[in-house]
Amino acid sequence: MTESTGHTLNKIAEVTILFWILKIIATTLGETLGDFIAQTLNLGYVAGLGITGALLIALLIAQIRTTHFHPALFWAAIVATTTAGTEISDMMDRTLGLGYVWGSVILAVGLVATLAIWYIRERDLSVDPIIKTDSEIMFWIAVVFSNSLGTAFGDMLVDVIGLTFWQGALVTAGVIAVVLALHYTKAVNDIALFWLAFIFTRPFGATFGDLLTKPLDKGGLDLGTYNAAAVCVLLMVGLIWWAMRRRKAAGIA
Repeated sequence: MTESTGHTLNKIAEVTILFWILKIIATTLGETLGDFIAQTLNLGYVAGLGITGALLIALLIAQIRTTHFHPALFWAAIVATTTAGTEISDMMDRTLGLGYVWGSVILAVGLVATLAIWYIRERDLSVDPIIKTDSEIMFWIAVVFSNSLGTAFGDMLVDVIGLTFWQGALVTAGVIAVVLALHYTKAVNDIALFWLAFIFTRPFGATFGDLLTKPLDKGGLDLGTYNAAAVCVLLMVGLIWWAMRRRKAAGIA
């Protein structure tokens, strides 16, 4: 299989440093967009989930139905999962009154169950490549659970344990650093490391998003949800455009 064929068949973005940079920006954007809809626009978490959930379903249908990898569509779907994940986590905590600890437990169980079902069906949890529709559906279900879990975990660090946004970001960055070290030492299976990194880049992005948007008296930088979201959108568009240019220059469809 040539590089061009492999990239054409795989429906998921190649897992490189750029992937993780875009994932962190996407999680930050999802946090700020979710807060913008539910808090800044004062629509509440139920209505917010209705809006973001409908957008997520539409994007996932388009992503799953396409036969090729489209960077803009893929990353729009990732942002939609992080935005809906923000609403799911906050609704579980504040609307349903479950709290971030129980919310994290429920979401963790959902993620483990999804990965277990995926493994039983396919005997493989690799995302390189994902070609079969069944595998891609399981991938996106796992992504929704992991992004929701990451949000709940990040909020738990701040609201339950009492860390500042800076401290929460440092804790999750430390976990990511450990995962990176394990990757280079080959001490843990790469598939397990991928999902660990995928989960913990979410609370890092969430706490960083809160750091950007929350008022100064709460330890934030008070940029506001609109300004922070706009910065994240510009960064993502620029990086995706650059990635698409590289793919085109390399002759990858």
